[in-house]
Parts: sequence; C-alpha cells; structure tokens
Amino acid sequence: MPWFGELPERWDSSRIKNLFMLRDERNFKPLSEVRLMSLYTAIGVKPHDEIERVAGNVAVTANNYKKVFVNDIIVNIILCWMGAIGISKHDGVTSPAYDVYRAVSDEVNADYYNYLFRTPYFSGECYKAGRGIMAMRWRTYSDQFTAIPVPLPPRAEQDQIARYLDWKVSGINRLINAKKKQIVLLGEQKQAVINEAVTRGGDGWEDISLGNLGSFRKGFGGSRADDSADGVACIRYGDIYRTGALSLTQPITRINILASPSYARVYRSEMLFALSGETKEEIGQSLINNIDEDTWSSGDAAIFAANSRILPQFLVFALRCPDVVKQRASVAKGDIIVHISTSALRRLRIFAPPISEQQEIATYLSNQCERIDKVIEVLTLEINLFAEYRTRLISDVVTGKLDVRDVVVPEYKAVEETADVFEGDTEEVEVDENNVE
Repeated sequence: MPWFGELPERWDSSRIKNLFMLRDERNFKPLSEVRLMSLYTAIGVKPHDEIERVAGNVAVTANNYKKVFVNDIIVNIILCWMGAIGISKHDGVTSPAYDVYRAVSDEVNADYYNYLFRTPYFSGECYKAGRGIMAMRWRTYSDQFTAIPVPLPPRAEQDQIARYLDWKVSGINRLINAKKKQIVLLGEQKQAVINEAVTRGGDGWEDISLGNLGSFRKGFGGSRADDSADGVACIRYGDIYRTGALSLTQPITRINILASPSYARVYRSEMLFALSGETKEEIGQSLINNIDEDTWSSGDAAIFAANSRILPQFLVFALRCPDVVKQRASVAKGDIIVHISTSALRRLRIFAPPISEQQEIATYLSNQCERIDKVIEVLTLEINLFAEYRTRLISDVVTGKLDVRDVVVPEYKAVEETADVFEGDTEEVEVDENNVE
C-alpha cells in the first residue's frame, strides 16, 4: 500500500469507511450542563476544563455542538494533515466543524487507530487526500478522509499493540516530563536572578516612567502571505511574546523584499514590544533587535528607541520583573485576544540605576542567563530526541514493522506528557459551522 508499506502476511488492510462511521448527533443543552472537548495537534482530545490555557476561540454556547462519547475519534478537517486527530476518553460535546467517528464493529480497537492516525505518515495521507488553495484553507472532508487505506491487524493484535504502546509511551513521557520540570525550575531560577539584580535599589536609583527613557513608534504592515524563506529579516509581534527571548540575533521570520516598503523599519539595538497576545501576562513583552542585517517590523508591535538615560541591555531585564509584569497586565484590554497601547507602555514605571551600574548589571545578568540557557538548550535537545524516538516507535509498531505480540506488558502507571499547547502549535481551531465550505 502507498503509505504504510508492506504489511505482515497475517494482517489485512481496509479503507477507513469500512471501519468507522461518521456520527452527527447534536447537543441542545446549555454549556453549563455539558463537557466541552477540545482538540489539539500536540495532545489530542482533552476536556476543556483540564486545559489551563486555552488557545483559539472560546465557546460561549454548546447549542448545536456535536455529541462525543468515549472512544469516539474526533477529526479537525482543516488541521488533520498536521495531526489534529484524537480519541475522546470522556462523554461531551465538540465543535460542530469537527467530524466525529465511531468504530463500526468490535473488530476495531479505536485506541490502536488513534495511535495510527496521529503518525506523521498518516498526516501526509490526509494532506494528499485533501484540497484547498493554500495551507490555511486546506481541508480533508469526510469522503476524502474515509477513503484512505489503513492497516487492519487482527483484533487481538490491535489490543496488544495498544497495550504495548500505552506502556512504552508512558515510560518515554515520564522521562520527558522530568526534563520539562528541570527546565521550569531553571526558568524560575533565572527569573529570581533577574528580579534580585534589577530591584535591589541603592544610591542613584530612580523611579521613572518608560516614556521618559525613549520614544515609541508603531510597527505597521504585515501579512503571512509576504513570508519568504529567502527574504529579508522581519520581526512579527508573535515572534516577541512566543519566544520569550531577550534579544534576536537571527530572524524567525523573513518576508519578500518587494513587500518590505509596506513594513516599519527597525534598527539594530532598538527594542520591540508586542501590542497583542493571548494572555495579560504575555502582553507587552519586549526584546532587543540585535539582527545584523536590515530588519523590518509588522503591525501590532511597538518600536522603542532608548535615549541616553537607559541601556536597552538593562531595560530588557528590568521589564521582566514581576512588578512591571503586573503593571502591564493591569492596563491590558481584552480576553480572547489581549491588547496594550503605546500610551499604556509609556506609563510603565521601572527602577533605573546610573548608566555605569546599568552596564554592570546587564553584563552580570547576560552571563548568568547564558549559563542557565545552555543547560536548558541541552535538556530541550534531549526532549526532542525522546519525542523523535517515541514517534518512530509508534510508527513501526502500528504498521507491523516491529512485532510486539509476545511482549509481556508489566504493571505500570499511565503517564501523559505535560504539554504546553502554545509552543508554536496551531492547536485548537474552533470554526463556525456556517463558514465551513
């Protein structure tokens, strides 16, 4: 078969339409009486109330939402080619724009197919089966999705594969979670070092507003259609708050040089502030432009040129202390998408020492943060290697390349990976059914 290769002789294959049926049962209870199920590419299907921070649009009603039952498979027709497919382990409701599938017989183990559907190889098949004019408009409708051929092992082997992968994946998740916890602790240590250095006070320190330390101008322009891998450097507002970086030496985004005149020019050593974000804690985050080439900025970013009273290298640390974060959050507007104005940024107050002391503090903090960041970088690499191993293991087992029939699965504690659904992940997209083509 085209995507999963040669199967064991004891296995069969079938199209999804012979294994799963599309269900469309609607809910008419109020949101307070049902459990909203959210679908994410990184973590699959989770109850909305178990997600600490929710991306995408927040439902205000559950009327006409689709009912979901335990072991149903939920498919996001827009993002299934990116892995937005998952199994529900709870009864609830989900977006009317999602497809909901139920196994047609006892010969189908939905847990086995949940692992299969979330492999990169199957995601590629969803893309090939779909259609659209660009990635953001790509859709894989039910007739296309259900026409995809998939392996069909004997039911007993499906059960064993699901048991084996639950065990092995839990072990890998435990290792990944331990390293993620180390990263969190290192991040807290880094923040504590910054807080102590920028708030210690002393002779010559002054309480001063940001508006007295430089001038703001607004970024402008910006469409993702302008992105170009071989274009000129650009800093979008999302690059500021999603990375959490103190400075950028290499661009995350590049745009077509022909589009650059419609963007705001930003110069080296100038600072950029995110004027939009997803939470009040993130809004107003800043970084220094240290990109050694001509650079532009998109809209929803503010560009700050410091005067002689402040060093950007110190200011970027001072703006991370808890008091300033609270100030930003207190003046932010909005809930789903949060905004802050340049006038509000001008009113932010910091403690600033004399220039010579600013330089000493900035140098000290740069060295301390670099040391911590190197450890975090190693841990992140190890996490990525574990994740790659997990992906390869799942792919090999669900396609029969690794025979696990005789493996005795011991007693174990199920462990899910602690996932941040905002790590550059498109994640949940709640779509109004009236806008689905």
